[in-house]
Amino acid sequence: MATIRPPKAPTRPSIAPPDTGGAAVVERRAQKTTPPQMHQVVMLNDDYTPMEFVVVVLQEFFHKDREAATQIMLKIHLEGKGVCGVYSRDVAATKVEQVLDAARHAGHPLQCLSEPVE
Repeated sequence: MATIRPPKAPTRPSIAPPDTGGAAVVERRAQKTTPPQMHQVVMLNDDYTPMEFVVVVLQEFFHKDREAATQIMLKIHLEGKGVCGVYSRDVAATKVEQVLDAARHAGHPLQCLSEPVE
């Protein structure tokens, strides 16, 4: 009688990686992103722009209530400049343009600028 051998079972691939001779494993670290630099919108004092116009601009473009707008206007008047708000660079630039356009349209020489917060 002839003996029939059972078929050989397929071999599984090895799960362990082959020895590479001291290779290092690189760990993935999460990158930390820094927040964007903020810019403050500063309004400058002049002797010609009416105080009421400055208060209206602060209320309209910077969403200040009447009391806060009056306090900022007085600071601008007494100290020569005052911070209207702190925004990202693009938003601050837009606010400056809005204020300058409104002042030009009303015929006032009001000056406004944006500077980085330190």
